[in-house]
Amino acid sequence: MKTRVEVDPLGERAIPEGAYYGIQTLRATENFPVSGIRAPLPFIKAYVMVKKAAALANAEVGWLDEPRKRAIVQACDEVLAGKLLDQFVVDVFQAGAGTSFNMNVNEVLANRALEILGKKKGDYKSVGPNDHVNMGQSTNDTFPTATHIAVLTALQPLLKELDSLAEAFAEQSRKHMKTVKSGRTHLQDAVPVTIGQEFSGYASALRNACDQLRERQKNLYALALGGTAAGTGANAHPNYKQLAIAELEKMTGFALTPAENAFEALQSYRPVQTVSSGLKELALELIRVANDLRLLSSGPTTGLAEIVLPAVQPGSSIMPGKVNPVMAECLDMVAFQVVGNDLTVSFAVQAGQMELNVMMPVIMHNMLFSISILTSYLPVFRKKCVEGITVNEKRCAQYLEKNPALATFLSPYIGYLEAAKIAKQALEEGRSVKEIALEKGLLKPEELERILDPKRLLNMDGGK
Repeated sequence: MKTRVEVDPLGERAIPEGAYYGIQTLRATENFPVSGIRAPLPFIKAYVMVKKAAALANAEVGWLDEPRKRAIVQACDEVLAGKLLDQFVVDVFQAGAGTSFNMNVNEVLANRALEILGKKKGDYKSVGPNDHVNMGQSTNDTFPTATHIAVLTALQPLLKELDSLAEAFAEQSRKHMKTVKSGRTHLQDAVPVTIGQEFSGYASALRNACDQLRERQKNLYALALGGTAAGTGANAHPNYKQLAIAELEKMTGFALTPAENAFEALQSYRPVQTVSSGLKELALELIRVANDLRLLSSGPTTGLAEIVLPAVQPGSSIMPGKVNPVMAECLDMVAFQVVGNDLTVSFAVQAGQMELNVMMPVIMHNMLFSISILTSYLPVFRKKCVEGITVNEKRCAQYLEKNPALATFLSPYIGYLEAAKIAKQALEEGRSVKEIALEKGLLKPEELERILDPKRLLNMDGGK
């Protein structure tokens, strides 16, 4: 294998001739062979956008000459178009602050820029990873900037999928708004609701979680870029920050601004934590809804069986004909992972010390992993589960008829204690509240018909 020799402050190393990464990337691959997981595409592209914006800004202030600027920008555009992605080889678990990945990006762009200029890879005097690609920058301000942009970019498809999932539940709600069933509180029989009302709660919860994420993402608009190593802007032109962030705003379409306090932007990862917490809160709602679907569809002969989930695959390797709620089970697992990812992010966020939080790589990885698995699975769950749900109206009616909680509606007429006796007798004898009340002669038949009318049970007539 042909190689080239590169030099860094620790010495010389042979680099494969075809590689666009350089010596510092090579050292990182040797030092951190941890997971085999590399940076996700949204983060690679976000980081390259930062480098492109920096090159344009540095050229505008007169610090980067035109030939180097054009070559670096072209190299950035090629990566953004999908080229050289196999050259970003640093593990997501790496040196603190993400210096290894920053240098991986710097080296790939420098070596491609050298080729564009007709130079040999590794000729860093002509185009250097540190001197030119990283001009006016530090890992400490570029890594959080790229994280913000990557999370913002990745969030948009997820928000659309959440809207669609909420609408799928809303459609089921509209379809079954008149299907009356027993409500349940404490997992015990309670006053009636409709399937539609129940599902409207799911739709509303998902819409609210989505709206919360939309609002919290605005915390990511303020960027650390320009703070360089410690927030002072050392080695950056005074106008560089505004110019570079203006370029990023044009590239991304987000309302990006320089952080009001650059020192906070390097010290604190609170803005990202607010979004991670929003993802966790969404995950908790998804777990709750998925488990309700599992309960409501349980059976089919020994469970609730009020709804039927679409059968998508055989459920057992030993029990013929068994069908399981696999789509809801998978959603649980996805959401559990999101909750765990948020815990990792939380520990990493509180680990910032003095002028920098060096745990940025694990924050980025877990944030983008959560967004990725949710975005991938939610449309599948919607299409293969929610949209195909059917209702067992006969079973709902059977449960409602024997529900002792219907005695609740007799309380205003015969008193709580007498209604409780009816509920107890109905439960013990397996008979309906209506039947027991008629037998006792506590109310006239026409009164019972009015009191236990479904519209009144659901408070659709204002309780009259």
